[in-house]
Amino acid sequence: MKSKNGKIKIILSGGGTGGSVTPLLAIAETLGDDYYFTWIGTNNGIERQMTEGYPFVYIPIPAGKLRRYFSFHNLLDIFNIISGLVQCLFILKKEKPDLIISAGGFVSVPVAWAAKLLNIKVIIHQQDIRPGLANRLMAPCASIITTAFEKSVEDYGKKAVWIGNPIRSIFLSVKARENKRPCILILGGGTGSESINRLVQESIEGIVTFAEVVHITGKHNAKSRLTKDVGSYQSYDLLDNTHIAQAMAKADIVVTRAGLGTLSELSFLGKPSVIIPIPDSHQEDNADYFFEHQAAIVLNQKTLNSEIFISTLKELCTSQARREELASNIKKAMKQGANEAMKQIINRLIF
Repeated sequence: MKSKNGKIKIILSGGGTGGSVTPLLAIAETLGDDYYFTWIGTNNGIERQMTEGYPFVYIPIPAGKLRRYFSFHNLLDIFNIISGLVQCLFILKKEKPDLIISAGGFVSVPVAWAAKLLNIKVIIHQQDIRPGLANRLMAPCASIITTAFEKSVEDYGKKAVWIGNPIRSIFLSVKARENKRPCILILGGGTGSESINRLVQESIEGIVTFAEVVHITGKHNAKSRLTKDVGSYQSYDLLDNTHIAQAMAKADIVVTRAGLGTLSELSFLGKPSVIIPIPDSHQEDNADYFFEHQAAIVLNQKTLNSEIFISTLKELCTSQARREELASNIKKAMKQGANEAMKQIINRLIF
């Protein structure tokens, strides 16, 4: 049902990590001003911070998490899920959206279930190589499941459509810059990484002998723990969309976790990348894909130390041929054009 101003109403839902937020932001940017957006997320999740500045109505709900192992928290979270489902039924009846779109996160599960009960169309976007439990729980409610990778079509069957991963609009226009010295951008994911920040702390004095470093620490502010002020090093807790895009475009090398939002942006920009996936997580599957396609250097956090880290970055900084090889391969590693493909799917469902 159209809103009072005549715009199509879409509810976006995702959170818990930045990975389930960035593709939804990209979709909203692609659809533009003809659509009216409401975001359903958690009260204190990173999604609330990441959606600031967007013209969204933000509605928080309780979010549970069903762990794949025994935990008393599972019992408590069942009540959160039930409470969230009840709230979502009231929210959807009031909002009367034309469509629900989610890219994962347990906060989205009661949204999708409520949409199914109310016969509202749902699109689920699967980013990671390994299907997440939240998306599996939502899949029966979906009209269409879009995927970042061709392999995921096998996981979801006839509902699945391989489109690639939507890219935020700022990355479609940002321009690369030439640096006097190699520039390394180090990211730890939307909430930061204590282990990567500690690794930078142990390695920074060696790295700045051959490169400039821009370090996004997330909530774990590592700069204050450096043994002394180090030249050629800048750190930030977080950067907004424009500045993170500019930092990626400027970088000659990017060190990152294996979240698909970031890897999709690096693929689009063609950036030589060093991936340090979160151990024993779905990120290892993502990293393996890029390693198998010779599209990135992958380091194992469990065996990684400052000596290996410094030598890996130094070798990459001094080999233009290796950087060009990685840049070419990462560009080809992911399907491009997801923004327009998603827009066409949405319009077919609504109209």
